[in-house]
Amino acid sequence: MADKRDFYEVLGVQKGASDDEIKKAYRKSAKQYHPDLNPDDKVAEAKFKEINSAYEVLSDSDKKAKYDQFGHAGVDPNFGAGGYGGQGFGGFDFSDMDLGDIFGSFFGGGFGNQRRSNPNAPRRGQDIGTRLNLDFLEAALGCKKDVDYFRVESCPDCKGSGAQSGTSTKTCPDCRGTGQVNVTQRTMLGVMQTQKVCDSCRGAGKIIETPCKKCAGKGQIKNKSVVTVDIPAGINQSQVLNVRGRGNAGQNGGPSGDLQVEVSVRPHPVFEREGYDVHMELPLTFAQAALGTDAVVPTVDGKVSYKIPEGTQPNDTFKLKGKGIQRINSHGRGDQLIHVTIDVPKNLNEKQKKLLKELEAELGEKQHQKRKGFTDKLKDLLGNK
Repeated sequence: MADKRDFYEVLGVQKGASDDEIKKAYRKSAKQYHPDLNPDDKVAEAKFKEINSAYEVLSDSDKKAKYDQFGHAGVDPNFGAGGYGGQGFGGFDFSDMDLGDIFGSFFGGGFGNQRRSNPNAPRRGQDIGTRLNLDFLEAALGCKKDVDYFRVESCPDCKGSGAQSGTSTKTCPDCRGTGQVNVTQRTMLGVMQTQKVCDSCRGAGKIIETPCKKCAGKGQIKNKSVVTVDIPAGINQSQVLNVRGRGNAGQNGGPSGDLQVEVSVRPHPVFEREGYDVHMELPLTFAQAALGTDAVVPTVDGKVSYKIPEGTQPNDTFKLKGKGIQRINSHGRGDQLIHVTIDVPKNLNEKQKKLLKELEAELGEKQHQKRKGFTDKLKDLLGNK
């Protein structure tokens, strides 16, 4: 039996997961192992292919139904072909047969007897992801940023046909453009007619006699692209912006996929964000805290003056209403919270020490309410000893 991992395990979801859960898991895994983010990493490339194979099946309701009922054998006609010397059961070769077609022929299509889709029908391009680094204030206030990334585009020389300029493709004579041919086989269940991918055109439905030199007949090439993205004010770490139509180009006239830009915000030397609120520490001298002062306070909008009242204590917090982060796609804003710290002087000279001692004696214990309260509690605890 071929050693192939369970598709649900590959995407990290439980069997019975919803379409949205499967799609979300696929995007997360595909982004992690995408070749553009892991250049020359063969392990990541293999995982990316495995993830795409799993999603191709689990995102298609017909294939998913076959897979849920028959496992890999329901969606991969070659799965397990080597188990008995290349023969399926009792010497009958099932290597080119779709089990869904077999049971569909027998039981009236109840097991998914469906023809493959037209290979020349328009197909939407894949969504692709990239990461954008922003400064704290760029994320808070919003901005425009140019995003560089690689995307698959239609070949400019052959206009996506895959045929060299001046030539054209022709319909495959063997499958008549369907990409598949009928095959009659004798099995243990009798003579059956199934379908398989056309060998002549490899399922494309068309033959390119003179391939385009630029794209080697693929009709598409990978190019570096640049798009200007509007960053909304208030965007936060790991949020994703979806740019429609800027993903990989579609095929056969199909639309392009989307570009998904994940935001990474660099830390700020002064501000810390919590939701839509901004926190900062404001260091004051002993004199400023005791006497009060007009402090210059930075905000995301610029500097403001704030009156610090006399008698301010360490860890006191003041609020600047509406000076926080813009709520994304809204008119409201968070607040800015100023947390006070006291900068205690070090390395005092003798004169300074003398002055402080004189001030301490002048103030007396009643000027220090917290200290007095602690002393009273200590006396009660020690029994006035």
